[in-house]
Amino acid sequence: MHTIYQYQEFLSEYLQSQYESKEPKNLYEPIHYILDLGGKRIRPVLTLMTAEIFNVDYKKALPAALAVEVFHNFSLVHDDIMDDAPLRRGHETVHEKWDLNTGILSGDAMLILAYQYFEQYEPTVFRDLAKLFSKTALEVCEGQQWDVDFEQRDDVTIAEYLKMIQYKTAVLVAAAMKMGAIIAETSTEDANLIYDFGLNLGLAFQLQDDYLDAFGNPETFGKQVGGDIIENKKTYLYLKAMAYSDAKDAKQLSHLFTIHPEDSSEKIEVVKALFNSSGASKATQDAIHDFTLKAFQTLEKINISVEKKDILKSFGENLMGRKV
Repeated sequence: MHTIYQYQEFLSEYLQSQYESKEPKNLYEPIHYILDLGGKRIRPVLTLMTAEIFNVDYKKALPAALAVEVFHNFSLVHDDIMDDAPLRRGHETVHEKWDLNTGILSGDAMLILAYQYFEQYEPTVFRDLAKLFSKTALEVCEGQQWDVDFEQRDDVTIAEYLKMIQYKTAVLVAAAMKMGAIIAETSTEDANLIYDFGLNLGLAFQLQDDYLDAFGNPETFGKQVGGDIIENKKTYLYLKAMAYSDAKDAKQLSHLFTIHPEDSSEKIEVVKALFNSSGASKATQDAIHDFTLKAFQTLEKINISVEKKDILKSFGENLMGRKV
């Protein structure tokens, strides 16, 4: 087994080895640009790690890991267009650096390239990877649409919100892990269990992201703290606060999520205070803990050594222990 940093390095080297100068440049240069912006690359790292958890050399999982990374970045390119976002990881978004049409077309090409990486596997493995990938890609689109739909609704339930983040975020984490198991040709039962582990960890991760968006350290979070509040996004924190607040506080919170003041600092502070006083902050932290625990309980059922279970548990704890 290797460290997270080593897996990141292996993936980065493999990515660079795949680049070639191809025409038309305005199709391929934006793809290289977004992929070179880096990020933690947690999802493809999980593919490499899972392959080794099931006793296969990580090198065999590199094409599938890169497919996951290319797909994830494709979704970011199109998300940024939908959100009209100017920046991604501190740099200009693709559609800002080039133009809207380039962002759409380069994103489309990334989705096709992601599928092509699976062609390096034997027919049976290719079939299983492609089936899982198609299912996951469609779920990510469904999750994104629900996210868009929820912006116009005032009656979103906790169950609906959890389903949205499961599809938008958690399924790709889960699929990334299951791909490692498919490449290792492990049992169907273990492949499904590692998927469930990734799914619950992905849910915990997204809820923690919601929490840190409001309460993270501005110097280390990597995004603008309070961004969800500024954009009036009805996150788990907001939904819990609305459910737990008395009529007066609920009315105030509801109103605050309809306005866009020029200076949002006061709005952010008031909303955060309501999140705390209503008990929504604690409820969100409890949910993060519950999904993490569920992931670890699933881990116990997988047919791998105690040492390998500890590696996955340690990874989950580090992921959930981020204070940024």
